[in-house]
Parts: sequence; C-alpha cells; structure tokens
Amino acid sequence: MLFSEGMNENLKRGVIVLTWIAAVAGWVLYQRSTGLGTVGSLQQFIDTARGAWWAILAFVIVYAIRPIVLFPASLLTIAGGLLFGPVVGVIATVIGANASAMVAYWIARSLGFEGSTDKEAAGLLARWSKRMRDESFVTVMLMRLAFLPYDFVNYAAGFLRINPLSFLLATAIGSLPGTVSFVLAGASITSLEDGPSGVDPAVLIASVVLFIVSVGISRVVKKGESAPPVLA
Repeated sequence: MLFSEGMNENLKRGVIVLTWIAAVAGWVLYQRSTGLGTVGSLQQFIDTARGAWWAILAFVIVYAIRPIVLFPASLLTIAGGLLFGPVVGVIATVIGANASAMVAYWIARSLGFEGSTDKEAAGLLARWSKRMRDESFVTVMLMRLAFLPYDFVNYAAGFLRINPLSFLLATAIGSLPGTVSFVLAGASITSLEDGPSGVDPAVLIASVVLFIVSVGISRVVKKGESAPPVLA
C-alpha cells in the first residue's frame, strides 16, 4: 500500500515536471518564432487585448499561469495599469497576482516531500525554514513588503508546506502597496516601449511614493519582530 502511494506521488511529480518543461519550451519556441523578447511579447498582448471585452479575463489568466514560465510579475503588474488604468488595473492585478501566487504555491507543494524537517538543513537555511513554518503570516507579509522576488517566496512557501490560508492572506496584504505602486507606474505610460517621453509625471511620482512607503512599512514591522535571516 505504501509502495503504491509512493508510486502515485512520484507519478504526480513526474507529470508536473513534464508539464512545466513543456510550458517553458513552448514559451521559448514562441519567442524564437516571433523574434520578440519578454517586453515585446507583453506589448503585443497589450496591443491585442486593449479595448477587447475579454481583456480582463485574459489578463487574469495570463497572470495566473505566469509563474510556470517565470514571466516577471512586475512587468505584468505594470501592464495592468497600462491596460486598464489605476482603479480597474489594481483590481485585475490583485486577482491575477494572488491567483499566480497560489498556482506557484501548489506546484511547489506538490513537488515537496512530506516529512522534511529542518534537521535536513543547517544554519541560515534551517532558521529561515523554521521561521516560515512557525510564523508563516508575518514572515510572508514581511517578504512581500520588502519586495523579495515574488516567485521565490511563492515556491519556497509551497515547498515548505506552510499553511495555505496564511500564505494567501499575507500575500494579499503584503503585496498590496507594491501592486498599487507598479499599477500606477503602468498607468503613467502609454506603452512599455515609450520610454520617458510617454510618462505622466504625477502618476509616476505617486507610484514611487507608494513604493517607498511599502519598504518603510517592512522596516518598521521588522524592527518589532524577530525577522527571518533572509531579510537581515
């Protein structure tokens, strides 16, 4: 029975890994066939979706599957502001970003191994892993406020099998200031390829202020908590 369960788990992991490899290969082939880089591909999506009735749904779906090919979350967040403006852009991006966080979390959780303990690691990694498990909400929220790499936090949380509800709530709250700041940055431009000439200074300044506030909040909270070593 145990052998059968082990085989089922290995089969599930194998399917996930093969699907992951196929998705990455498909993304690479698409870029090579079109000659478009990351920014060019995203601009093409923006040009196609702008004004379409299905734009918000497509944006949320693209954002949700983004971590499979490690497409930069920051670029898609900026695209949300560019496509939909500040208000709708924030709403669509929050939905998409949290969906993508959970997709990455469950992929990593499915690839993780039950029964792994901190004894298997040492030093910094062991302390960081223990902190993430014991104080999931605060640790993840601090990581979000401090703008640690979005997908790194997602996959680490899933692999360590932290509580999914704590992870989702901490992500939703901790990512909000950064999400708003990047969406405002997107709303301040007319194209990803415009450069400085296409920037709305007032909206961009508001974006920068929110970014600084988010980092400041993380510092204040960290002083009142025993922050994980990775944030030191």
